[in-house]
Amino acid sequence: MGPITIFDKSFLQSLSVDESVWFDNFFLVNISPLFYIETLADLAKEMTRGRTPEQIVGEIASKTPEMGGSPNIHHMDLLINNLLGQKVVMDGRPILAGGKPVMSGKKKGVAFDVSPEAKAYSRWQNREYQEIERDFAKQWRAQVKAMTFDNSENYARKLGIDISKCKNMNDAYGAVNSLVASNSKPYDLIEFVLTSLTVPRELHQQIVQRYQISGLPPLTSYAPYVAHVVKIEVFFHICVSRGFISSERPSNKIDIAYLHYLPFCKLFVSGDKLHKRVAPLFMKRD
Repeated sequence: MGPITIFDKSFLQSLSVDESVWFDNFFLVNISPLFYIETLADLAKEMTRGRTPEQIVGEIASKTPEMGGSPNIHHMDLLINNLLGQKVVMDGRPILAGGKPVMSGKKKGVAFDVSPEAKAYSRWQNREYQEIERDFAKQWRAQVKAMTFDNSENYARKLGIDISKCKNMNDAYGAVNSLVASNSKPYDLIEFVLTSLTVPRELHQQIVQRYQISGLPPLTSYAPYVAHVVKIEVFFHICVSRGFISSERPSNKIDIAYLHYLPFCKLFVSGDKLHKRVAPLFMKRD
């Protein structure tokens, strides 16, 4: 089997059914939860053209890999667990939920229960779109619809970033790299993580206390996956503030969130213009 690949909706739409079968045969696929969200979020727009939801989603679902697909844990679950001390392995492999260590004789292994992501993947393949909508898309789409970018500049300023010095996306990327590698504003940074990324309030005290006990180190060493997500989120706010990314398309938020899953693949495939501009900045050399 080929390299582990993450794709967005635009890629599957570009394939014929036959091509999608070859893709499934020769590539291992990491299914991001955002793939369902992006597909279902576009239903209203597509339905104005006279097509039914079943036709729209069914066409894409028929091309979704079945043999080599593995659904990744949602990035917010990974972020919260990383904040609580769990290691998140970022070596190009999917992170699956529900694993429990088991022993058979002298051999050790891991048994996986069926995770919410895996259940959603199964329902997707069975064309049960309403259940996917309930689990993933409805809440996310409501967040995207309610999203405004009025506070983007304030976010950056509070974190110590002078966005006027960011003349292009490369400058913005350099600024966020410096941010997560520094511990000059640890409390402002952890506040950004907890509030802007909507970490459940009941976990705030535990997360802050653990960070304090650890000596408030830079995020890159304390919680590397959190650092990765924070870089993307703050980068997004800077680029919106500076006009490098349009504030007129809230769906850009879904597109940019795909980058949270880059540590869990070897290839990222998309025909999206925003991905083409931004994704290379956050990719590792391999």
